[in-house]
Parts: sequence; C-alpha cells; structure tokens
Amino acid sequence: MTGDQIMLFALLAGILGMLLWGKLRHDLVAMGGLLIAVVLGLVPAEAAFEGFAHHAVVIVALVLVASRAFENAGALSLVTSAFAKADRPTMQHIAIFGGIGAAMSAVINNVAALALLMPLDVQAARKAGRPPSITLMPLAFATILGGMVTLIGTPPNIIAATIRADQLGAPYQMFDFAPVGLAVAVAGMAFVALIGWRLVPTREDKAAGLISGASFKAELLVPEEAEVIGQFMRTLEPKAEQADVLINGLVRDGAPYYSRAWAMPLKAADLLVVEGSTEAIAAFVKSAGLQDAPGTDDGPLSSDDEAMAAAAASTGVVEAVDAEPEAIDTERDPKAEIIEAVVRADSRLVGRAVRAIDLRRQFGITLLGIARAGVVARERVRDRVIHAGDELLLTGRTARSPETLDLLGLIEIGRASVAPVRPWKVALAVGLFAAAIIVASLGWLSFTIALAIAVAVYAGTGLVPAREFYRQIEWPVIVMLACLLPIGSAFEEVGGTALIASTIAEATADYAAVVALVALMVVTMTLSDVLNNVATMVITGPIAIDLAYRLDANPDTFLMGVAVSCSCAFLTPIGHKNNTLIMGPGGFRFADYWRMGLPLEVVVLVVAIPMLLLVWPL
Repeated sequence: MTGDQIMLFALLAGILGMLLWGKLRHDLVAMGGLLIAVVLGLVPAEAAFEGFAHHAVVIVALVLVASRAFENAGALSLVTSAFAKADRPTMQHIAIFGGIGAAMSAVINNVAALALLMPLDVQAARKAGRPPSITLMPLAFATILGGMVTLIGTPPNIIAATIRADQLGAPYQMFDFAPVGLAVAVAGMAFVALIGWRLVPTREDKAAGLISGASFKAELLVPEEAEVIGQFMRTLEPKAEQADVLINGLVRDGAPYYSRAWAMPLKAADLLVVEGSTEAIAAFVKSAGLQDAPGTDDGPLSSDDEAMAAAAASTGVVEAVDAEPEAIDTERDPKAEIIEAVVRADSRLVGRAVRAIDLRRQFGITLLGIARAGVVARERVRDRVIHAGDELLLTGRTARSPETLDLLGLIEIGRASVAPVRPWKVALAVGLFAAAIIVASLGWLSFTIALAIAVAVYAGTGLVPAREFYRQIEWPVIVMLACLLPIGSAFEEVGGTALIASTIAEATADYAAVVALVALMVVTMTLSDVLNNVATMVITGPIAIDLAYRLDANPDTFLMGVAVSCSCAFLTPIGHKNNTLIMGPGGFRFADYWRMGLPLEVVVLVVAIPMLLLVWPL
C-alpha cells in the first residue's frame, strides 16, 4: 500500500468510526474529514467544495422541495385519508398502508412519505385497540422498499446514477431501477404483510411524541356560506368519527348549548364545541370546512397587553396594535395551520384568563383550545385561566412565527395543516412532476434541470413558498454528501477502491462471478445497517465497478446490486432515518429491528440476485 492509500484508509476508518459513535452530527464529521483530507494533500484545495455544485447534491435538495409541494397541494393526504380505516384486519391494513407508503416513496422522499403516513397509522392502531408497534415497523420498512423503484426514490440511487455517469459515460434513467427494485419491493411487502409483522415485538404505545396525548376542548367557527349551515350536528358525526373528535355542543350568541344543540340547525357564526387531539381537530376542520373562533375583543388593552403589542410591532410581527385581524382564510392562505404550543413558566400569559387576553387584536392569533396535563376543561375556552405547562391550540398567520411564540412565552410542539384540498393544486403538483420525468426521459433536458424548472413553478404558484425552501432541505444530509464526494473521488484516484475490489476478487476467485456479487451485496448491507446509506453508496459504488472489471463482468450488475443493498437497512434503528423515526412512537428497542429485518434482508437477496442476472446479465 502507498502512503496516500494508508492515509485515506485511516481517514475513512476514522470517519466511519465517528459516524458509528454518533456523538457528533454526521455533517460535521464529513466536513471535518474533508478538511483533514485537504490539509494532508489528499484532496486538492480547489476541488474541496466542488461537491456542493454536484448534480447529485442538487437533485437530492430538489426532491425534498418537490415532496413538500405534493404535501402542500394535498395530493398525499387525499390518497391516504381514503385508506385510513380502523376496522380492517391487521394484515390487510399493513398491505394497504404499506403499499401506499411504497408507492409514495417511489416518487417522493421516503422520509416524507413515512412522516405523512405515520400519524394516520398510529390513529388507526389506537382506534383498532392494537399497539402501534405492530404496524409502524412494517410501514417504515415498506417506505424503504419503495424507494428502490425509481431514480429519485432514495439518495443511493441518485449516487449510483452519478457514479455510472462518471465511470461508464451515461447515468441511469428514471426507471432503470424499476425491474429489480419493483420485484424486490413487491416480494418484501408480501413478506412483511404475511409473515414479517408477526415477528415484531409488541411494545407499549408511546405515540405521544408523535401525536400529542393531550385532548383539547376547542371552539370552531361555522363560517358564512358553509355547507353545514341549516343542517343538524348529526350530519357532521361521520366526519367527526373519521377524524376521531367528539362533538359536545355549540355556542350561539355567547350562550352554550349541549344536549339541546342536536335539535338546533346550524347557523353562521355558531361555535362548535369539540374534543380531540391536535391532528384530530385539524382533520375535522379541514373535512367540515370550519374556521377558527372569533376574537374576544373585550375592551381596552391592559398594560401587559400594550407592552406585548408594542414589542410585537417593533419586531415586525404585526403591523399595528389596533389592526383589525381577519379570521384565518384557507382559500387565501395555503399554509393555514393549527399550532400546538406549551406555555413556558416565564410566559406573560400565565395566571391570566383567556377572555382578558385579546390575542387576535394584538397578534392576529386565535386560541382554539386549551388542555392541562391531558385533562379536558369543562368550562368554555374563554373562561379558562392559563397556567405554566398548559398546551394551547393556536391558529392565525402569525401563529407560525417563532418570534411571536417567543414573545408570548410559548414553545411550539406540533402543527397540522387545515388547508382544504384544491383539485387544481393537486393536478398542478402531479402534472409538473410528471412533465419533468417525461422531458428527462425523452432526453430533451437533464433530469436536474427539468426538476429545477418544476420546483421554480411550484414557487411561482405558491405551492412551496420561497421562504420554505430552505426549511424543507435536509442540510445535514446535503453537507455530508457534498463533503464525502471529494473524499470518495480521492479514494478512487489513489487506488483504494481497486485494492478492496482485488481483495474480494481474490477471495472469490475459485467461484463464479455471482458469488462475488453476493459477497459484495452482503458487505454493503452490513455497512448500510450501521452507516448512512449515502455514505455507504459513495464508498461501495466505485468498488462495485472495479470488481466487475476485474471479473470481466457487467459493471451494471454489480452497481445495481450495491444500490439495492444500500437501501436494505433493516437490522438497526440507525441504518435509515425511517427506522429512527418509529423508534419512539413504537416504543422499540435497539434489538427489536433484526427480528423482522434479518429475514427481510434474506428475502431481498433471494429475489434481487436472480432479477439482477435476468435484467443486467453478467
């Protein structure tokens, strides 16, 4: 081994060790490794940050923004809400939800797909009286499997296409991964739905970290020209049951009605009194076409109110103290949301009655509901006294502002969209994305440019407001990828990949090339279970091509095999973000994942190897 090879092997071992240690963020570890490589002369200084302009990095960022456009348009919730039923048998529920998750993961980021489906899965489990752990792990694995089907389904596929372009002259296209990836995904889903979920240990329901355990009592306004006007409350019962909220009664002209309310036709400006979680109330608002309750406007501001309002005006949170705020308008505000926040001990709201705090006049915020330690209040919301630790449901444009929440002494712990689904937005989001795929497939534009144009149109039409772009991009992943790419290139240039490839080739010299393929895939799966799959692909992709050349085999067979293996992180909670996301809500332990994950990886190998040999012959 040369001196440069020794230094690079040592550097990579150090980076992998730090990533496994997990005490430092993976982006900081990658950045530190890159800087050390530059200082040692392994990476030229002028090439140190070329990774940030690499098209693979750009595509990963654009896919994350496009995922948000699908969510904002309502395309995803439109599909998932139709299948969120609690009365299905467990096996059928897993098959349907897992199939939806896998299909979503083929076209959007698989983390985003799981984040959207996970609350619905937990709600369905609670309604059915089963622990969420039984269905959460199958759902997470399904979203990972679905990412194998397309170029943009998972970052390792994008990296594989990049490596192929650099070393073989042309990248993979959008659906080159589909034959093998789809077969693996279908086989994996069949195993998960029929057998795998039975291997998952039953754990305590700890979904409070995902969906607040607090049950709120909220007052929701029946707006002008609402479809429910003139109808009785029983007509809302199916929607309330679907959303998992309880309708208690209504408030009309300041007077509460409970048992009598069921015989009273609804009128504009009535307040429906409901109980439920944040997500449940948000779902009910969206499905029933309701708005937030009107402000109290109970007189002049107190000195504390004036101080808060003046501070708000000085920071630009609101334009003026006496501005007349509007009720939230989901037609004009595509980001209409309900915010759940906890009252800090030092909040100026502590000890004050809701009726005495005109948040609407000062901040354009409406207090929808309040809960204390999960106990629902029996008095009206406006009669409650706020205590430290109370959980509040807020709505209004400025309720999304961190500055506003900080000024009020509140800490946001969750949010849920109440914007209604608009068919034209769904058509626009899906149509633009499909157009980008078609244009790239026909070779008229590169996929990077086509997707960038689609994202620009998303911004221009308000599907993804410009201010949200940077929030949707997972910058730690972007930085890690951009820093590892130059190190990976240097590793290849000094002969590191050739050295590893020759070692595997020698170890399998007495056997057919397919044995070397299986060995490489097993090694890659093992790495992916403990490392980020992007880092695994950057390291093993060039090794796959070099090994194929040494065996006089088809490099596509080995590169595709590595791409599949990088996505098979089923043994640990740290191998994939989706595994990590379900750990808390499902109450899982570190050792729980291999029970279903190990046989699933065997299934993947059994299906992937013949399909690779069929579609990409050696």
